Amino acid sequence: MATGIRERRVERLIDRCYAGLDLPELTIEVLHRLPDILPLEAVFFASVDPATLLFTSMAAQEPLDGASSLFLDNEYGREDVNKFTALARGPDTVTSLDRATRGQRSESARYREIMAGLGLGDELRAALIAGRDCWGVLCLHRADGRAGFCGQDLDVLRKIAPHLAEGLRRTVVQETLKRAGPATPDTPGVIVLDLELALVSISPDAEQWLARLPGPRIVGLPVPVYSVAARLATPEDVPETAAADRHGSVRLRTSDGQWLSLHATRLRGPVGEQIGVVVEPAPAAEIGSLILAAHGLTPAQNRVTALVLEGCSTREIVQRLHVSAYTVQEHLTAVFARFGVRSRRELITALLSSHRPNQEE
Repeated sequence: MATGIRERRVERLIDRCYAGLDLPELTIEVLHRLPDILPLEAVFFASVDPATLLFTSMAAQEPLDGASSLFLDNEYGREDVNKFTALARGPDTVTSLDRATRGQRSESARYREIMAGLGLGDELRAALIAGRDCWGVLCLHRADGRAGFCGQDLDVLRKIAPHLAEGLRRTVVQETLKRAGPATPDTPGVIVLDLELALVSISPDAEQWLARLPGPRIVGLPVPVYSVAARLATPEDVPETAAADRHGSVRLRTSDGQWLSLHATRLRGPVGEQIGVVVEPAPAAEIGSLILAAHGLTPAQNRVTALVLEGCSTREIVQRLHVSAYTVQEHLTAVFARFGVRSRRELITALLSSHRPNQEE
């Protein structure tokens, strides 16, 4: 492909990241435009909760779409190279399978057990970072037997990745502008799965909540539910699932605008171990922390605003953060200006209601 044509196509995709698209629209752009930029067999694109890096949505082209559960089981339950969590926390957020294995693809369990059988060879993975947070992940595949991704290919994706991350971050901001539908049911729902992630039982409230989650299903479960459960289903002796990372929690928006929290936990009983997933309206503090991250506040501004969302007074914030009242007010003034509000009450309304007085974008 001529360099000039590729550069123009890259710029068009970057432009679309700043066009105010919602998540489904951005996903369509990514899946449609990337194969015109790099020779590809298939594209995988997912949004994640920046607090846990668990998937909140995903889209995969053939032949990946039929193997989604296998890829997720590998991501959470096997030792392997180029895990998305490792990329998000490491110095290089973009790399290829061939580089990680020095051209010996069979060293990767993901290649041996999944990709080779699908006729796929090298893969190019990226954690999509905007500011301090990871908002999504991307995986590009080439057919097996073809040359792997070269350094120029990695450079192209390194150029695109921050803009894709920014586009994902902006979709969260867009979500806060949607008018929420009726919050019914307003009680938690419970899902019980076995360790193979097969459904054991589900409460009526959980059924209603799950019916309002958009996107594809994996073995009958919405992607976010499968994602939080898969993290808990992996063997406890797998090093990558050490105690510090063995928690399942994700925040997401329903198709009609309600914020939900999904929490997974291990259950023990007479029938052996199972996995419970609680589905409930997201508490204000959880929604607020996600929205604050999406708006790119500084860590200090984020800490102060999070305490405001908890209802803390200036004195309580001073005591908890060990800063002066002047510093607290300085941070709040900057946050007020960013959101176009003049008081704590307006700030809370701006963060948690379906409409904000001033739109950042």
